[in-house]
Amino acid sequence: MMNVVLVGCGAMSRQWLDAARQIDGLAIVGLVDLDAERAKARAHEYDLTGIVIGTSLDAVLDQTRPDAVFDVVVPAARREVALSALAHNCHLLTEKPLADSPENARAIVEAARLAGRIHAVVQNRRYVANVRRIRRFLDSGAIGAATSIHADFFVAPHFGGFREEMAHVLLLDMAIHTFDAARYMAGGEPAGVYCQEWEPANSWYRQGSSASAVFDLGGGKVFTYAGSWCADGFRTSWEGSWRIVAERGSLIWDGHDLLTAEVVATGRDGLFAKTQPIDVPPLDPADRVGGHLGIIRDFMHAIETGTEPETRGADNIKSLAMVFGAIESAETGRRVAITQETP
Repeated sequence: MMNVVLVGCGAMSRQWLDAARQIDGLAIVGLVDLDAERAKARAHEYDLTGIVIGTSLDAVLDQTRPDAVFDVVVPAARREVALSALAHNCHLLTEKPLADSPENARAIVEAARLAGRIHAVVQNRRYVANVRRIRRFLDSGAIGAATSIHADFFVAPHFGGFREEMAHVLLLDMAIHTFDAARYMAGGEPAGVYCQEWEPANSWYRQGSSASAVFDLGGGKVFTYAGSWCADGFRTSWEGSWRIVAERGSLIWDGHDLLTAEVVATGRDGLFAKTQPIDVPPLDPADRVGGHLGIIRDFMHAIETGTEPETRGADNIKSLAMVFGAIESAETGRRVAITQETP
């Protein structure tokens, strides 16, 4: 049995608790929130009787001595929570983003390394079935290596609350899902970025609701991102819409169920090489999916086997580096180099 304390009982905690109660061998033994009444309400909602509830993570960890901590706090509190969990010798699974600054991200990853604990991030777009299919298809070499990856993200949610007041709202709050998916599907590592942000006249956000970025993913791969939080009409999927150009063909994914590919065939049709459709194989049974549920299971498996989970912090920090690199570029108006050591 793996005992877990969850800290941060806001709306997002429901996704975690919904997943946790589907997993045999996992027990929530404590809930922590600055608002004790909110923690009590969540415990009642999920019939978590007999657990420890408190406002101090250190105190609850001292009392329960769990195997792991689930961190669902706001990003500004993440470093404090992470260091507390690791100091209590707990493994750590955290909601995205890994941290709210490059410095805090490095501090958390280093603390996990020194503690010898598993640290992973809920980067759940990797656990989408078509993302897995695309990665496996590209790895097969059916259309050659990816050279250009293009993603569009255009939705117009009226969240209310903190998002409409925060700076860099699109890049900081949402874009990491698309950035990480691009890294994963194309197998690239970020080397540099140029980004521009703007606030359209139709926007209801304070700053940064629209952005366009060009990333160098190394090895001749380029990833372009165009996105907006205030684009009414022709809404894309929350996964975005994708075109991946490879050495011998292309793949298109609408972010929903439409996933098609074409490969170069023999001969020409006037100026153009002939192409023909090619099937993208279905999901492989070995591919891990399921959003929060899949990631929590992956995290538990890593702890039980002494292996590294796919969304480990030491890897996820590279996707976070893309976010902070894009923000720096947007603020300075220049291309920003992204190193593997400095997110």
